[in-house]
Amino acid sequence: MSTTIWYLETTAPDELRPGRDPGGHVALVHAELPSAELSRFLYSEVGRDYQWVDRGSWGIDEWRARTEDPHVETWVLYERGTPAGYVELEGQDAGDVEIVYFGLLPGFLGRGLGGHMLTEALRRAWSMGERPAGHEATRRVWLHTCSLDGEHALANYRARGLRLYRETTEP
Repeated sequence: MSTTIWYLETTAPDELRPGRDPGGHVALVHAELPSAELSRFLYSEVGRDYQWVDRGSWGIDEWRARTEDPHVETWVLYERGTPAGYVELEGQDAGDVEIVYFGLLPGFLGRGLGGHMLTEALRRAWSMGERPAGHEATRRVWLHTCSLDGEHALANYRARGLRLYRETTEP
C-alpha cells in the first residue's frame, strides 16, 4: 500500500480563511516553559492512530533538545482547562515557518476544534518572525500531511487557505 504526501503552503497572512470560533471555553496557549515530557505525551497520544513514528525512539535528551530549541514553539489547545490538541511550529531559514505537528487528542475529534486550532496556529506562525532573536520575518508557512493522517486533515488545511504545491507517493 502506498502513501500519498501533500505539501501545502500559504505566502501571505491575508490568505487565511478562519475556522469557526468555538467560543471562550477554548484557547490555544503557548507552552512557554520547555517541557520534554509534555511534548512527548502530546506527540504520542495525538499521533497514535496516524502512525507517527519518526520520534518514537527518542529519549528524553532528544525531546529536551527539541523543546529548548529557540526556533521551535509548542502550542496546546485547551477546552475548559483540558488539553485537547497541539501544534509544533518551527522557524526556518528564509522566513519559512513549518507546522511540524498538528492534531487533536482522540476524544476531541469531530467537534469542529481543528479549524479553530489551525486558524490560531497560522496566526502564530505569521507572527513568529517578530519573537526569537535572529529570526527573519515570516514569508511562508508550510506543512505536509499524508494519506495516513485524519480523514479531515487535508480538507481543513485547504479550507484555511493553504495551497497544494507538491504531491508525492511513497511505497
